[in-house]
This record gives sequence, structure tokens and C-alpha cells, in this order.
Amino acid sequence: MNFLVTGGAGFIGSHVCERLLHSGHAVWAFDDLNAFYDPRLKQTNLRALQALARPFEFVHGDLTDRAALDALLGSVKFDQIIHLAARAGVRPSLKDPALYQRVNVEGTVNLLEAARLNRVRKVIIASSSSVYGVNSKVPFAESDPIFRAISPYAASKLACEALGHVYHHVYGLDIVMLRFFTVYGPRQRPDLAIHKFTRLISAGAPIPVFGDGTAARDHTYIGDILDGILACTQQEFGFDIFNLGESQTVRLDRLIELIEGALGKKAVIERQPLQPGDVPITCADISKARARLGYNPRVKIEAGIPLFVDWFRQNKL
Repeated sequence: MNFLVTGGAGFIGSHVCERLLHSGHAVWAFDDLNAFYDPRLKQTNLRALQALARPFEFVHGDLTDRAALDALLGSVKFDQIIHLAARAGVRPSLKDPALYQRVNVEGTVNLLEAARLNRVRKVIIASSSSVYGVNSKVPFAESDPIFRAISPYAASKLACEALGHVYHHVYGLDIVMLRFFTVYGPRQRPDLAIHKFTRLISAGAPIPVFGDGTAARDHTYIGDILDGILACTQQEFGFDIFNLGESQTVRLDRLIELIEGALGKKAVIERQPLQPGDVPITCADISKARARLGYNPRVKIEAGIPLFVDWFRQNKL
């Protein structure tokens, strides 16, 4: 099949492209290579994909450029789209809410319109655990009310979910929304906690710890996320939403201990106040994904952190 992967040069996207290529599919990666983090990291990902010598093409483009999307989807008959491109991050979204709305919401509308007009019937869209906001019910289930978003990033992902439902209901597209829970592993974005802490501890620099270390996250290894995404390419859903997480939480202080152990080096901790937009806990109820997708995360955090640290040591820029 022909797959379009938006955000295909990024952390999750490059892994998705790689898995699809190894499965015998043709892949087009669409990415603007913006400077949210060092573009050299994305370029390294692209070189690795190109080195596979499989049917892969990179398209340098921006989701907000509707003409570019129309040109691409009009020139290639795509069977499915995996839409991962977005402005990411809760804290950065607080500084520029309009940018997040423009790229994440308007960009998703542009992609869905191009898909509709060019008769691409299936689109898998990345959402986020952030849509649950401050949720008093743990673990978080897909049926929980989601009207308590506390960051512009979360609000943009809520809007994308609503748009996905509209494009299924009105236009008949097969739409799957995937709520990712704190994905980590090789190629992880350098602004995310595990990568950032590993880099700073390795360099002997202090790590910023917001709050008292009791905040807990459902850290999910990239290989498990890939299993969930690829399972969604195998069947039709109409419109559906799935949590993709590990379903076990790890406190921030425990996460730091695991990174220290893998590096063999103690962290220098710099305490800072809690940040607006941060939630105290995320935890996925994955019973629906287990039943419908056969999703079964296998890599526990105790094994995943050493795997990440090994990659980090071999791939320092």
C-alpha cells in the first residue's frame, strides 16, 4: 500500500515510516523540518530511512500550505494517511497558543480536506493524553468526559478529535484517533524529560525538576506505540478513539533514579515550581485497545530506560 506519514521525519513518525517500509509498503514522509528542536536530528532520521533502500520519498512541506497538500495528494494515490505532524508540547504551547491552533487545527483541516477531495478513505490521527486534563478518575478511559483541557496544546488536540468525527460523520472517512501517553525511546525529542534528563545528567549539569517529584506519567515505549499504530492500519473503524499507553505510572523521582542507574551517574537536582498546564498524573486504561487492536505493551520502564540510554550514548550530536 501507499502510505503518507505526516511528521515522518520526527521521533514517532520516523519509526512509523521504518516499520511500514520493513512491512513492504511504499512511504511518503511529509515534514516541514521546523526549528522546534535541532533540525539535524530529523535529517539524521531521514538519512536512516533513505539508507534502507526501500520505496521511500521525503516531501518538505507545511501543513498550513493547503496547495502543497493538494498537490501531493493529487499526484499520488494514497491508501492511508498516518497524521502525526503537529506543534507538540504543553509548556511551549502556553507561549504561542495561536501557532498551536494554526498548525494543529488548521493544518489538520487542510489534510482532511485534501484526503476527502482525493478520495483517501482512511486517516489515523495522533491525539494525546493531554486531552484528559485534570481527570479525577484514574486510569483514563476513552469514554471519560474531556472538557477540562488546561493547555493550548491539549485544546488543539481536542479540536482535532472533533474534526475527525465530523469528517467521518459527514464525509464517510474512516478515522482513528490515537491518544498517546508519554512516548519515549530511541530518537525521542530532546525537549522531553527522559532525553533532557539523560543529556544533562550525562554532562554533569543540573536537571530542572518541577514540583516535589511526585508527578506521575504513563511512559510508553516507542515499540509498543508502533504496534498499536500498525494494528489500526489493518481494519476499518468508522470513527473510533484508542488510548495507547503502558497503563502503569512512574513517579518523576523514580524516573530520575532509573536514568541515574542506567548512566551510572547521580543527578544534580534543581527544584522549580510546578508549571501551568502540567497535570499531576496520566494513566491509560488500555482495555479497549487490547480488545479491539490486540494491543499488548511489553517494554516496562525498567527495561526501556537502559535501551534509551544505550541509543543516546551511540548517537550524541
